Amino acid sequence: MASPARGLAMDPGGRPSPPSLTALRAFEAAARHGGYVAAARELHVTPAAIGTQVKGLEAWLGRPLFHRLPNGLVLTPEGRAALPALTAAFDALNGAVRAMRAAGRPRELTLAALPCIAQLWLAPRLPELQGTFGRDVAILTRDEQPDYARELVDLGLYFADAPAGCTAVVLARDDLFPVCAPALAARLRDPGDLAGTTLLHDSVWHEDWPRWLSRHGAGALRPAREAAFSLYGIALDAALAGSGVLIGHSALVGPALAAGRLVAPFGDRMVAGAPLRLIVPAGGEGTRLAPVIRWLSGEVRASQTARSYARLIRVKGNKLF
Repeated sequence: MASPARGLAMDPGGRPSPPSLTALRAFEAAARHGGYVAAARELHVTPAAIGTQVKGLEAWLGRPLFHRLPNGLVLTPEGRAALPALTAAFDALNGAVRAMRAAGRPRELTLAALPCIAQLWLAPRLPELQGTFGRDVAILTRDEQPDYARELVDLGLYFADAPAGCTAVVLARDDLFPVCAPALAARLRDPGDLAGTTLLHDSVWHEDWPRWLSRHGAGALRPAREAAFSLYGIALDAALAGSGVLIGHSALVGPALAAGRLVAPFGDRMVAGAPLRLIVPAGGEGTRLAPVIRWLSGEVRASQTARSYARLIRVKGNKLF
């Protein structure tokens, strides 16, 4: 093996000091993700910082751990050999940290969720959740699910399947259908009438309107205008203000429908979307979180359907009934 590079820190015996935990973690994340950018995002540092740590580790080892290619990083044989053991070690370390947190700070509950789910689904339930369990709740809004094995996240709320190592509980079905303010709904009798309106949607869910229109015979429809929003909650506010017709997600617009602030002008013409799921990391179904999981799933089963669909008001002429 090549001699270690000059400038490495030495222990009292004159031998190179072991690599730092930071360097090992940087290499493991970069190797697992196949690049510095995703690793930096996971570890909340810059890609340059990841690169510096990896180069320091390679200097200590005296061999490269990656082949640097124009289209990315490829592990060397030494890198491939080291990765499984490091990944297992960091998984075990993270598991130990989670167990310490559960024992030492049992009142803490950290939930990750899409911003719209956090705002429109979770926030209204938060006071009762905290009152029932006396928890200190932290809510992380993430567009992508976190790495539950690597982050101190107890539960996730997403319109998505459970990733590897997790289970999922369906909390609510999520159907797609147009919703708007009652005054605007009075002018809408058929999906073709949407041609004279502004269609509102979340920019990430840009396929929602085409799916619904295609399913209900208006696939070629061209609206007067479209408005895309980076947050679904802002699109919902625009619909409440009468600015256009929103493609509604039943799991998110239920309270506004129940209050009569929004109506569904075309009744039960819906398209099924991915259900809202509670993501439970491995071990989360144990004693500490089991009551919270039961409460969330049971509370929804008992009341979600009635709240979300009782006020799907159909419009005929100028009358709402």
